[in-house]
Amino acid sequence: MATKVLMVCLGNICRSPLAEGILQSKVDSDAVIVDSAGTAGYHIGSKPDSRSIAVGLKYNIDISQQCCRKFSVQDFKEFDFIYVMDYSNYDNVIALAQNDKEKAKVKLILDEVDSGLNEVPDPYYDDDGFENVFHLIDVACNSIADKLNAN
Repeated sequence: MATKVLMVCLGNICRSPLAEGILQSKVDSDAVIVDSAGTAGYHIGSKPDSRSIAVGLKYNIDISQQCCRKFSVQDFKEFDFIYVMDYSNYDNVIALAQNDKEKAKVKLILDEVDSGLNEVPDPYYDDDGFENVFHLIDVACNSIADKLNAN
């Protein structure tokens, strides 16, 4: 049975779609299923932000076919690992957890690496931030992929 990983940010248009695409590019798609969601429902049904799509394509990762959705309680049952981009996302997801087992699935994505940072900054209001966000997530996904591919 495949391992399922969910990437979560606020609107599911900037950071988590990139995280989904980056991790998918580093794992065996038969062994690992990756998805993304947002804690807010602002953009349900939309494609990722054009700036996230552009930075992904710059590194040969096409996220243009992804569709934004909102995180739900059902995701705790569906996914083995839930990686959030910042403390606000963490608090919003943990608030929906019904038990300690569900809470244990949730981690800050940058906790997977020693980057000196805890949060992936939201690049929505900073055009130049998308490149930085890509690289932060890429390093974290290398670590996550190494663990998943070792199993």
